[in-house]
Formats: sequence, C-alpha cells, structure tokens
Amino acid sequence: MITPYMHTMPNGLRIVCVEMPHLHSAELAVYLNVGGRNDPHGKEGLSHFLEHILFRGSRDFPSSLAIEHAFEEIGGAPNASTDADSTCFYSRLHPDNIRRGMEILASMLMHPLFAGIEIEKRIIAEEAREDLNEAGVEINADTVVSRLLWPRHPLGKPTVGTLATIETIDQSDLQRHQQRYYSPTNAVVTVAGPVRHEEVFAAAQKIFGEWQQQELPPLKLVTDQRGAPTIRLIRDSDSQITLQLAFLAFSRHDQRMTPLRLLRRILAGGGSSRLYLKLREELGIIYSVEAAVGTYRETGCIAIDLSTSPDTLLQAVAVTLEELSTVCRELVPEAELQRVKRSYCYDLDYSRDSAYEMGVRYGWGELMDVTRSIEDDYREICASTAQQLRETARTVFAPDSLKLVAVGPLKNGMKKRLTELVDGYRSSLSLLS
Repeated sequence: MITPYMHTMPNGLRIVCVEMPHLHSAELAVYLNVGGRNDPHGKEGLSHFLEHILFRGSRDFPSSLAIEHAFEEIGGAPNASTDADSTCFYSRLHPDNIRRGMEILASMLMHPLFAGIEIEKRIIAEEAREDLNEAGVEINADTVVSRLLWPRHPLGKPTVGTLATIETIDQSDLQRHQQRYYSPTNAVVTVAGPVRHEEVFAAAQKIFGEWQQQELPPLKLVTDQRGAPTIRLIRDSDSQITLQLAFLAFSRHDQRMTPLRLLRRILAGGGSSRLYLKLREELGIIYSVEAAVGTYRETGCIAIDLSTSPDTLLQAVAVTLEELSTVCRELVPEAELQRVKRSYCYDLDYSRDSAYEMGVRYGWGELMDVTRSIEDDYREICASTAQQLRETARTVFAPDSLKLVAVGPLKNGMKKRLTELVDGYRSSLSLLS
C-alpha cells in the first residue's frame, strides 16, 4: 500500500509526500487552486497568462533560460498547466535534488519579475488562434460546449482567453492576480518518489516558510443549470466534422462519480467499448472515439468526442444516441461490467508505478478536498452494480441536458436532420420512470 504523508506548515501551506522507494525518479509539483473560473470579467485568460509569465524570470533566476538551465542541472524539465480551476507547476527530478527544485519553484511563485509581457502576449495569442478558423470563428468544440453547459459563467469561457482579452492584460493585472491567489493557504506542494517525508517537510519549511497568507476572493458558483437540448453547428473548411455530445453531470464529491466513470469506459473507454465497436469496427466511419468526465466543486459534465466525414455524421450521431438510450433502458450485462471493472482496477495498479499519477492523486486531491486512496477506489468499483449504472445513466443522459456541437464542412439541412435524431432520442426515453 502506498501511504501519503501530509504536513501543514504554520503559514497554511500543505505539503504532501508520497514515498515510492521502488522508483528512480521523483515528481515535484505545486498545485494552486486558481484557474480560468477565477479570471475577472473582461480579463479571461489571466490565470493562464500568469502561469506563462512566471517562467520569464524571478529574483534568483532572472530569465526563462536561467530557469531552464537550473532545472536541467538537477535532471528536470519544468512545465505547467492551467485549467478551469487549478494551476500546476511541475517537473520530474532526480530524487537527490528535490530541495533545489523547491528553491527554483519557490522563487518563481513568490518572487517573479513579470518580465517579457509583450512577447508572452504574442505567444499566447498564437495559442488562442489555434482555436479559430480563418474567419476568426471559434472552432474548438470543447469551448463551444462549455459555453452551452455554463452560459454567463466563467466555466463557460476559454481558459486561454480570447484575442481581445489577452490584449488587455498588463503587469498590474498579473501582479494583482498573483497577490490574490498565489497564497500558501491556496496551494499544495507535492513530492512523490524515492524520498523520505521527514526530509521533504524540513526542506519545504525552510524554503516556503516566508510565503505569506492572503485573503482569498470568494468563488462564483454555478447556480443556473437549467437544461434544454441544444444543437450548435459551425461551418469550417476541413475534411472531417468534429462532433461532441455533452451532458451536465456531477460535482466532485457526488457519490455517483464511480458509476459514471464506469459508464465512460463502457461507452468509449478503449477497443472493446460499445461506441468503438459500433462506429469503427462494424461501420468503419470513425478512426477513434473518446469520452471524458469533467468535475468541479459544484457541477460537472461528460462529453463524447469523435470525428467523421460529412456523409456519415448523421449515422454517427444516431448510433451514439442509440447506445446512450440503451444504457438508460437496459442493465449492463454482468460479464461486460466485470470486464470493465477488472480493467479499471488494473489501471489503478499500474498507477502505483507513476510518481506523476500519485502526485496528482494525493496532491491535486488534497487541493480539491477529494483525496482518495487506491483502495478506496477499489472498494467503490467492486461495489458498483448494474442497477446503479442504469440509474446514473438515466440521470446524466437526460435528453434535456444534451449539448451537441458539430464543427466542419456541414451539409445543408443538417440541423433539421440532427433535430429529428435528438427528438427521437427524447421519445425513446420518455416512458422511463
């Protein structure tokens, strides 16, 4: 059993250490509870911009090259990511160099120079343009779906921001955001690998002890989740149509998350999943299909993604909706459920060999108050029943919650035909109790 050790410093910073003596590398990460949903109105993309700018230099490492060289010298390669509600700075390191890695990250987070803003602004604008077509229209299905799921809320806005909002961000915005959210009470430092927790805690106290607390702004929660089936078609000059079908789901703490994750695997979780077998192996109209579950403090979603040709779009939608209707109406056969459960548990076992995955499980989990051991997951997976999966499916895949987005070379009359398919899906589930 892998046991995480947790220590809270006097300034409120939480340190999580996962001892994995069988490994030969360690993972160091700092998780912060700030992301796109915390961006002020008109400054969308600010959290993501701040993540970028911290790599531009700090008090002790005055340039991005100095930071890169410092990490290379200890066997690392620094990276970071920003999503809707968290930011993470991380690197794999040689386990002998954890203390030095902490020193570099602490300098970046606590003493940034806010240099190179105009250069970074151009870089991030190029990143934002990847989601636009030649006419400047948003073609990222994830972003379009988010706007439909959570209209008029920051969760519905792109984490990278828009070209207009990126242009408005200046040094004062970045400094204010860093002062508001980069607080020890809003962060978790995680180390996973062949390390000793006593040494990790002592190093963290020495390095992060001067980090001062800040009062955090209140979080704007989603309060309006009224459902209505919505179809959004976006024309784009491409050879295929990108399709996403999404539904509102559960918050992180909901007891139905395990049945929902099992449903994801049953529908689009690999080569033996239902949609993969139907759409690829039987019909040959897709290359791949994926499903993803997103969770937040007060809401969540599940989305199914695939690409297909304009000639087979309607067939792909019809098959997908039929499979969703089936898991709402019928019990998953016991043999199929047991196979998916075993595969899920094997994946959990494999994660024991990954310092990165253990860091996410216990570090990000601590940040979001959803820390769970692998044994906890085992128990819930094994206890899940076909009846629970069907009830979860009926709740999540309710027709009124459906958001369907298609982006690509759409044919005339496509929306009418898609509306008919959605109406048929609604009818197929109308008599369920």
